[in-house]
Amino acid sequence: MDVLLALDIGGTKVAAGLVTREGMVIDRGRIAVRSNQSDENLFNDVAQLVDAMLTKARGQHGAQPVALGVGCAGPMTENAELVSPLNIPCWRNFPLVPRLRTLTGLPVFADGDAKALALGEGWKGAAKGHDNFLAMVVSTGVGGGIVLNGRLLDGAAGNAGHIGHVIVEPSGRRCVCGARGCLEAETSGPAIEAITGRPPTQPTYEIIQRTGRLVGRGIASVCNLLDLPLAVVGGSVALGFGAPFFQAAQNSLDELCRLEFSTGARIVPARLGDDGALVGAAAFALRGMNRMARI
Repeated sequence: MDVLLALDIGGTKVAAGLVTREGMVIDRGRIAVRSNQSDENLFNDVAQLVDAMLTKARGQHGAQPVALGVGCAGPMTENAELVSPLNIPCWRNFPLVPRLRTLTGLPVFADGDAKALALGEGWKGAAKGHDNFLAMVVSTGVGGGIVLNGRLLDGAAGNAGHIGHVIVEPSGRRCVCGARGCLEAETSGPAIEAITGRPPTQPTYEIIQRTGRLVGRGIASVCNLLDLPLAVVGGSVALGFGAPFFQAAQNSLDELCRLEFSTGARIVPARLGDDGALVGAAAFALRGMNRMARI
């Protein structure tokens, strides 16, 4: 049996999975990203995780890994040849994909982590059957991926979908990107902790409402701009806050999407949970292998 190795690299954790060609995650693991790590320390931790998953694939599952798909926080250059995740300060222009190619000997296909979520939720999750939608993560960072007319948007350098840097609070908090009032600076886990003095796992009702309202505001801008009827939202903050968050976000969307084509746009929870980005990373690998086969 062939399997795809998938990596989801975010600001606080790196998840790995073994995914079948049909999009089923058959094994998974994770490590923490530590704020005081050096670039090489972090890559060494990732390498150990990857080696462990390769060993499981061949030993426990009798499977042959054929490609590696990676979803990584950005920004990045094309195919994540160089990555500079805003929430992983030790990686600046880090040669992620070349290092992973050398490590595994596999073809490696990479893109943004929230773009991976978009592919995963479109393939097996809450956006299945939809050709126009936004998928986004509200977690340590806030990122997005946009599917328009059935195609995942890339942009000039592959970074399309960075909804976390839509301005939702003019003159608001300073963002790690350097601007003020970005959605990420107001609603991410670290932002919530900085604003409230409490971890995002212990929110007040007021902070849940505020976070949902601002996320809805950012989504409304994208729905009005791109004629999108659906937003699928995942990430530990959004899913942890639950129904009150989603209701506040939907109320904000209803208030701000007043054009004939955007009225009725919906916000729904991501259905695949932590597996969504892994399934999407596997989809990167499948897409890349198909392109190679056509050359």
